Order: sequence, then C-alpha cells, then structure tokens
Amino acid sequence: MLPVVTAAEMRALDRAASDEVGLPGFTLMETAGRGVADAAIDMLEAKRGHVAVVCGPGNNGGDGFVIARVLRGRGIDAIAYLAAERGAVKNDALAHLRVLERSGGVILSIATPQELDRHRDAIAGSDLAVDALFGIGLVREVEGHLAAVIGAINATRLRLAVDLPSGLHTDTGKTLGVAVDAQRTVSMAALKPALVSSPGFSKCGEVSVVDIGIPPALVGASTPHAGLVERADVVRWLPRASQLDHKGRRGHVVVVSGQPEMRGAGRLASNAALRAGAGLVTLVGVGDIDAADSVMTKSLRHPAELAGFLEGKSAVVIGPGLGVGAAALAFVTQVLATGVPAVLDADALNVLADSPALLASAAGPIVITPHPGEASRLLGIPVSEVEADRLAAARALAADTRAVVVLKGARTITCDGTLGDEHCAINPTGGPALATAGSGDVLAGAIGALLAQGCSPADAARAAVYLHGLAGEQLAAIYGSRGVISSDLPEAISRAIHTICG
Repeated sequence: MLPVVTAAEMRALDRAASDEVGLPGFTLMETAGRGVADAAIDMLEAKRGHVAVVCGPGNNGGDGFVIARVLRGRGIDAIAYLAAERGAVKNDALAHLRVLERSGGVILSIATPQELDRHRDAIAGSDLAVDALFGIGLVREVEGHLAAVIGAINATRLRLAVDLPSGLHTDTGKTLGVAVDAQRTVSMAALKPALVSSPGFSKCGEVSVVDIGIPPALVGASTPHAGLVERADVVRWLPRASQLDHKGRRGHVVVVSGQPEMRGAGRLASNAALRAGAGLVTLVGVGDIDAADSVMTKSLRHPAELAGFLEGKSAVVIGPGLGVGAAALAFVTQVLATGVPAVLDADALNVLADSPALLASAAGPIVITPHPGEASRLLGIPVSEVEADRLAAARALAADTRAVVVLKGARTITCDGTLGDEHCAINPTGGPALATAGSGDVLAGAIGALLAQGCSPADAARAAVYLHGLAGEQLAAIYGSRGVISSDLPEAISRAIHTICG
C-alpha cells in the first residue's frame, strides 16, 4: 500500500529528514517546488501561458516562490501573488522569496481586499493558477479575505494545488469553510488522508506524489497508520488458483437469510460468493427457500438448528435479508459461538447495536461491514460525526469490536482491529455506480468467499472491497453511473478478478 500520513506524521518526517539525513528545509522546499513546476508545465500542454502562483506566508508559500522562479526560468510568464504581509514570511520561505526577487521575479501583494480587487481579473484570466496558499497545518475555518482569495483561484480555468487544496483539513478532508477545487494536486513525499479519502478527495482531482528527497525507508519507518490500496496488493492478497483445486479446497460459504420476503438480499450475497470463487455456497433460512441453480439451499425449522449446520463450513455471511427480532438475535448468537469466520452485514449489525456485548462472545474471526448509518448506531454517535472523520470512526469501531471493520461509502475504509494498531486501508476503486440497493449484499458475499478460500479477514475484506469497486467501474463504462443494478455485480466481480489475476 502507498503510505498515507497525517499532518503530525508529515511534520515528524520533515524533522527526521533534517536531523537524521541532514536535508535542510531550504533544499526540501527547492525540490518540492521543482516537482510542482513540472506538473504545471504538463498541465499547460506546451503553451507558454500566464501562471498565477498564489502564495501564503508559510512553507506552502515558499514552495510557491520556487515554482514561480522555475517556471520563469523555463520561459513561462509566472507571477507570484502574496496573500499576506511580507513581514509574515519567515525562515526558508523568506529565503526563497528573496531568491525569486533577485532572479527578476515579480511578487505582487494581495494581502488586502483592495489589492485582491486590483489583481483579481489577472488571476482569473491566467491559464493556470497554482494554489500555494495553505499547507498541512490549516485547522481553522477560512473566511473573510482569505476565502475571497480562494474564490479568485477557483475562478481560473485550471487549478493546481501544492500538497493539498487550500481549505481542506489534512487529516479529515473536511472543507474548512471554503476550499480550492483543484484539477490536480501534487503531494510532498507521501499522500495525505484528505487527498484519498472522502470527502476531501473530490476536491483534489488527479493526485500525484513528488519525491522531495526524504528516503522511502524513512517514510516506511514512520509506520503510518493508513495506506492506499494498490492493484499489486490485491494480487498478493487473493488466493492463487491451482491445477489441484476442487470445490472443497475453495471452501463452503453459508449465507444466513431471514424471512422469505427478504431473500433477495441473501440470493445476491450467495451469487457473489460463487462468482468470487467459493467452491460451495448454501443459502440458509427458516421456511421455503429458492436460489440460483448453482446455490444450494437449506431450510431450517427453527433458528436453533443453525449451529449444527455450520459445523465444518469455511465461512458464514449473515445479515443480508436477515430481518430483526428474536430469530435474528438467535441466528447471530449461534454464528458468533461457532468460531466459523463470519461476515456481519445489514440486519446483523442492527442486532449488534441492540446487544453490544454480543460480539465479545465471538469464538472466531469477524468482519463487519457497516455503512455510515450502521456505524453511527454501533458507535453511539451521529452520522454526521462518522462522516466528518471517517478514518477516526473506522478506527474507533475497530478498537471497540476488535474485528475487521469495512466502513462503506465513497473511498471505503477497511480497518483491522485484530492487531491493536487499527491500521486503515483506503480503497481507490468504485464510484457512484455502486450507489444501488443490494450493492452491499454483493460485497458481503465476496468477502465471505475470500474468507472461505483461506484469506485472512483483513486481506479478504481489503481485496473484496477493491474488486467490488473495480466491478462497479467496469460496469459504469457499459451502463453509465446510473444504469448499474446490483444483480449485475456478481458476474462483474469475477471479471474484475480476471482483470487483476488473469
């Protein structure tokens, strides 16, 4: 996974680069600015247009002074606009401001509303605006004059952000009043949570990382608590097909459904488990059951019969179409007691919310797959609080449950609560095509299939989330983002596996 570092972790990396490697801040700033200048030239597509580099007084502004100087050296008309009094610029940023001035660069003040009004049209009319206003340290709401500066940046045709779009909170991705809406963002040394998780990622456009000289080993040694999943990770996590495979080796998944009128969700999960490679799948419930031809069925006369049926099975998925009430509680209680690796989704999570102590009795590994509403009930906090800091919510739920938590939504987060460090994997695949009823049932079935094939709970969840998202992307290319329905997804997951593994 690509490391994703918080603001505090990035500051520690900067200090380590200086103290342990001997890289001065002035040099790091020069390297960073040159990397962003390369991206600016790429966005201009060989045009020698006008570039407005909007700088704040801090290190981000220092990067901006380097960018303006490098662009001028390459024949591009770049002007730096300083959105602060000159006296506020300190240390390495001030040193680079002076280098820009000595090289003949132009620095215009937009520190006051009157000055901004004087230059607003020039900024808006530029071919590219480089946002070097705020860096990773922003924690307050942007308002007044600085909000107007961001508005001027957003009025330009093309916008490139330095490290992250100004106005975003680095660790949560929350918009602090107003934020730059960038088409491209160049991050320094490592990704930041706001760039790759919801809601911040929607403001960042295409994201890339520039090497500013901090050794990769130093980044790895910082043990960041989040990472962005890459395709190579999924290849490593997925079970390898063998010429010796048979249905028994690929595992037996049991999907526990509830009332007959709700069995559609169970059928979706069952079909997904088959398409994700499970050797055998049985849909279980009370009363009459029907399923696809390839899915076996088991009708129970009473929920108490479930425990015996689960003996020797590889994985169980419970929740899709389960319903609520005494029967649902009995089913969940038995599943947790058996020790069979289990995926708890939908109504099974409602059972847990009503009986919080139940999960402590689990005899085997557990994956839970809440959407934000279910996560809010499990945590006892408002949905708005979950959405305000999704990484923190996923970590809190993983710490509370000691399970693998899949917090669904845009850029789904999988957090491993089994090891005590609550490491989060942020998923890059998916999109609005997955916003359809039954999509989560399909994901639950796919996780169950990978558990049944021997994946660890964390690997099964992370890989299934990636494949589920990739399937949605591939279907959106055919039907558009509004035309995908959940019954399309199981077969698409098998195609996604083929895309990745061949």
